[in-house]
Amino acid sequence: MMWRDANVLGVRRIWGRPGRRCAEVEARIVSAPPGAVVLGDGEPCRAVAYESVTGLPEPGEWVRLEVSALARGLGTGGHAMVTARPSVLPADPAPDGHLVKARYMPDQVMVTGVDEQDTPAHALLSAPIEDLTLAGTPVVIADLHSALPAVLAGLRAPLEPDRDAAATPSRRRELRVVYVMTDGGALPLPYSRTVAALQEAGLLAGTVSVGQAWGGDLEAVSIHNGLLAARLVLGADVIVVAQGPGNLGTDTPWGFSGVACGDAVNAVAALDGHPVACLRVSEADGRARHRGISHHSLTAYGRVALAAADVVVPRLEGAFGRQVAEQAAALCAPRRQGATHRLVEVPVTGLFGALAAMEREAGVRLNTMGRGLSEDAAGFLTAAAAGRHAARLAQALPAARAGAATTPGAALR
Repeated sequence: MMWRDANVLGVRRIWGRPGRRCAEVEARIVSAPPGAVVLGDGEPCRAVAYESVTGLPEPGEWVRLEVSALARGLGTGGHAMVTARPSVLPADPAPDGHLVKARYMPDQVMVTGVDEQDTPAHALLSAPIEDLTLAGTPVVIADLHSALPAVLAGLRAPLEPDRDAAATPSRRRELRVVYVMTDGGALPLPYSRTVAALQEAGLLAGTVSVGQAWGGDLEAVSIHNGLLAARLVLGADVIVVAQGPGNLGTDTPWGFSGVACGDAVNAVAALDGHPVACLRVSEADGRARHRGISHHSLTAYGRVALAAADVVVPRLEGAFGRQVAEQAAALCAPRRQGATHRLVEVPVTGLFGALAAMEREAGVRLNTMGRGLSEDAAGFLTAAAAGRHAARLAQALPAARAGAATTPGAALR
């Protein structure tokens, strides 16, 4: 870890829900260790502070920063992080809850889990295991956090006219969507400006942070309880599972955080949900292993997932479209280990417009690995196609929200 002291010059922006807000501040380093070769005295930097950890600093405050990701020029993680405000002690949190996340780190946080013994939802989640089910709820599983708004755009897009003639606009019901954030990327959900914007726009009914991730409307120990809470407590018609911002990869066959997508498929199947595999696709990535269908998707769904999922492939044009279709067909071939995936082709008609509308109406900038919608449309169209397919599945099911909380966390109060 690398430490610096700094003065806060100003607050650039604040986002998120009260109590779980996140702030980005402008700061100037005033103290660096002897011999520091980067980020020395007087250098400016941007830093992130979490309200639930340190409180939100104000201009003129002295703060202590952790700067290792910033010093190494990392992408998503390239901020300094406010670890303390030495002149201000934040108030103690409410004395309830005993789930510790980011355990045994100096900045570990204690939260109230939806599955804790003393919460109202505990009785719901401690039913006999055979009664704990997603009841066919479609669950879209994506590698990258940047897929989330694209999946939501697909969920809101017109359904497939050739397959969904009965689902006319007058009969189509509004779908309640819940995001389950795993701990492969950023641990604090409040870090995501995307999630904050989607909730502000009313496009997400709620969020659940699972594993070591924290800061969702609900907290859960495992992805299994996170999925169950999304349906049984928040009333999800569709669930989207993805890691937080910041994908970790090492250019080795198994060394990437998205391998957990395969585990998520298994979890959804174990709970009688309907897994929908969102492929990571790119036509513009400079790395051969990520062009077409990324090796992340081929490994996670082809080798880690033992249960069957719907593998959604968009109908893209030209040689690139044929490449993606051939890779997807191979992914859905019978396997020595695991059930055979189901290949689902989805037309992309209208999806580009839905993606552009998402940017315009929700104020969410579509961006994956530094590329926007016009620079790598195939990746966003693929995620939107997964959302379109999930919407079709959900429209065929009874509404999941009957008897569930209509406000995030309402069942826990």
